Amino acid sequence: MVRRYAFRLPRHPASVGLARRRVRDHLTDWGHGPDAPSLADAVLLVSELATNAVRHGPRTEAEFEVAVTALADGSCLIEVSDEGRHIPRLLPVDDTEEAGRGLHLVEHIAAAWGVWSRGSHGKTVWALIHAQA
Repeated sequence: MVRRYAFRLPRHPASVGLARRRVRDHLTDWGHGPDAPSLADAVLLVSELATNAVRHGPRTEAEFEVAVTALADGSCLIEVSDEGRHIPRLLPVDDTEEAGRGLHLVEHIAAAWGVWSRGSHGKTVWALIHAQA
């Protein structure tokens, strides 16, 4: 069975925590155990992607969207969409700075990740987490 839950949040730093809680609660309700590594990874990934939307999204945008999809094999897909057209990319990280490490963390945790253009409606940054064996 495939289940998907999407919601919009205000483009505000407090929304990152709310996004984490909503994704965690839905995945738990869908049978992902609270101690499952994939649940922790999903919560961490939504936190990083939502933080990027809040920090780097268009200043004129009032909201961003988060979606979580639980796939039949136990994997899950995290998506964060905003109206921005800037395509995020990995940059070299200076070991003395914490800024810029979010996408490196996403790349390390996710089985795959990328960006889908939504044309004049911005972009969606997504990350896939495989089910834990």
